[in-house]
Amino acid sequence: MSGGHRVFRASEVPLGSSRIVDIDGRSIGVFHLPTGFYALLNRCPHRGAPLCLGDVTGLVTAERPQEFGLERKGEIVRCPWHGWEFDITTGRSVFNPHKVRTRTYPVTTEPASAEVPENAGATGINAEGVESFPTTVEDDWVVVHLGRTAPTRAAAGAASSAG
Repeated sequence: MSGGHRVFRASEVPLGSSRIVDIDGRSIGVFHLPTGFYALLNRCPHRGAPLCLGDVTGLVTAERPQEFGLERKGEIVRCPWHGWEFDITTGRSVFNPHKVRTRTYPVTTEPASAEVPENAGATGINAEGVESFPTTVEDDWVVVHLGRTAPTRAAAGAASSAG
């Protein structure tokens, strides 16, 4: 894979939390969900707000009036400026998923034992030929791929299990 940037070790971002990183001048939020790591451009498509600084919540559902439920807890980010909500796993908006979305980036992990180039730094490095590896190894690097489109929700779950 080309365009891979090692941004931090997986152990540095606990499950249910996120971190904002800068890669090639882009602010990107990387979220650690139970199904893996996901990356979103830290810019709301509505008015340019820092989307990834918003509250992370779930999807409010209702089968009957006044009976609310919360599904997909921790998978929805709410823009801090105007409250627009986006699915962290796909970048699609909650209110209009077919027309409004934010940019997503594929994320993989690679073992800490993989070769680390000399110029590796806290803000990430460009690692050509990055491969996916299982994420069960401790202290994996989280790798964000700028040059590729993120997989769909179903593919992302499978990819995070395999690499």
